[in-house]
Amino acid sequence: MTGAGSSTRRTVTGAAARRARAWTTVFAGALVAALVASVFVGANPLRADEILAALAGAGTDEARFVVWDQRVPRAIAGVMVGVALGVAGALIQAFTRNPLADPGILGVNAGAAFFVAIGIAFLGITEPGGYVWLACLGAFVVTAAVYALGSSRSGPADPIRLTVAGVAVGAVLAGLTTGLTLTHPDAFDRMRGWNAGSLLERGPDVLATTAPLLVAGLALAFVAAPALNSVALGADVARSHGVRLARVQGSAIAAVTLLAGTATAIAGPIAFVGLMIPHVVRWSVGTDQRRIFAVSMLAAPALVVLADIVGRVAAPGEMPAGIVTAFVGAPVLIALVRRRRASAL
Repeated sequence: MTGAGSSTRRTVTGAAARRARAWTTVFAGALVAALVASVFVGANPLRADEILAALAGAGTDEARFVVWDQRVPRAIAGVMVGVALGVAGALIQAFTRNPLADPGILGVNAGAAFFVAIGIAFLGITEPGGYVWLACLGAFVVTAAVYALGSSRSGPADPIRLTVAGVAVGAVLAGLTTGLTLTHPDAFDRMRGWNAGSLLERGPDVLATTAPLLVAGLALAFVAAPALNSVALGADVARSHGVRLARVQGSAIAAVTLLAGTATAIAGPIAFVGLMIPHVVRWSVGTDQRRIFAVSMLAAPALVVLADIVGRVAAPGEMPAGIVTAFVGAPVLIALVRRRRASAL
């Protein structure tokens, strides 16, 4: 009986591994296809041979401008935003043991938007390159405030208290941001595209500034990933496995702040990606956090880049990617959370 049981377990494990590899291949293929389409599809009617010539450094000035100054930077921005949101979403769900948590639950998005609104209204900042530093500063300041509010003197902050503090602070800042933009029409006009989650005009200056923050956030996330497998089983089990909860908590919060702050700084608040993608990946490849983080780095950018492409061609004027992800994410998430395997951590 023991031999038969071991054989059955090996068969189940092998089937799960094959399933995980198959889905990883699907997500990788989707990302490659999305990147190719991002370069070849757009509102400007360029032929394929013109685009290929522009990629090689030849062709007309217009084609080179469209390809190298618009489409390629947008594709890179979409990958960076997707990677950041996908890993941040998986991380915050594992850390809080809440399948409905998303990267904005610590007030990161609200803090970034509030600081950007202040910069536009009072400091005269009008370019996306200036938004980056304000958004990152707002993300860090608000996360620190939420952590202080959710902490206790007896030990590390409780995930539930952090969630409540993040929701409360985020709601206050969202109200202040709305009031600020309504009383400063110029700020409202300039902030509208960024606040809707747009990848337009995200040039090398913005991407180069945020790349180190993205790398640092990913490094912290993967350092914390092995311990999060134990944390998912409960605090007592994690301690019995030798996990230092305070250290894991600090790494997780710092990583979420860096990742979500980076994504928000580049494109503004984009909804549903960090909430939906971890569900899809968890259902596809299992519950190992290291694998979830890695595959989320393929699935989430594929979704963001595809949403950006749809936004370019779906309307006479461009529709920001954040609006498209909301349309797609809501029904998909409803379908997923009704599946027990997708909802469980």
